[in-house]
Amino acid sequence: MNILIIGATSAIATATARLYAQQHKASLFLVGRNAEALATLQQDLTVRGAQKVDVAVTDLNQIDQYDEWINQAFTAMTSIDLVLIAHGVLGDQAECEADVNAMLTMLHTNGTTSLAMLTLLANRMQQQRCGTLAFISSVAADRGRPSNYVYGASKAVVTTFMQGLRARMAKHGVNVLTIKPGFVDTPMTAAFDKNGPLWAQPEDIAKGIAKAVSKGKGEIYLPWFWRIIMGIIIHIPDVIFKKLNL
Repeated sequence: MNILIIGATSAIATATARLYAQQHKASLFLVGRNAEALATLQQDLTVRGAQKVDVAVTDLNQIDQYDEWINQAFTAMTSIDLVLIAHGVLGDQAECEADVNAMLTMLHTNGTTSLAMLTLLANRMQQQRCGTLAFISSVAADRGRPSNYVYGASKAVVTTFMQGLRARMAKHGVNVLTIKPGFVDTPMTAAFDKNGPLWAQPEDIAKGIAKAVSKGKGEIYLPWFWRIIMGIIIHIPDVIFKKLNL
């Protein structure tokens, strides 16, 4: 199985790469900006059983560099069975409220760059007429909440984009998978209080991703109970929703 992972050193991406490497059937191409972390992960995945691991170091905020590493990935693996985009930042809601530039930066990092990646990668996968194009969105994309509506909006634009992309690519044999994790214990959420049953580990999310890919799912909430939680939240009447501290 040939796998391209973008934002490869993030916790969920790393856990997913390890899961596939341990199956001793995967060749991986890792993309990220931290050369040292990528090299460490490359060695780790090789030891775990990956058939081949290549890396590309790049700043994912630089859209004009995308063609280069995409070409490298398809040259290294000829065809790609799975693309996993795990690129993005959580950001600071209060900072985004106070500073327009901070808000626009988050929208660029989580939104614009992701749309650019998806467009370029979809065109390449349309040519090969197979594979899965997966993006890690968030349950925050389902409804804007006071605590993180800038982050939620940045993910929502990609989630909506992927709905149309999924319908388009289905005609060409390519599955488009939107992954919506809830609370995950990662370095990105280090400042959060992680007590309670709603928190998941990256390894749990990785297993859910692999299962969704194998079943050809179009959208998945991880863990599963977030589909129920968000189904309730999105149907709360606005007059009540405005009074809640969410």
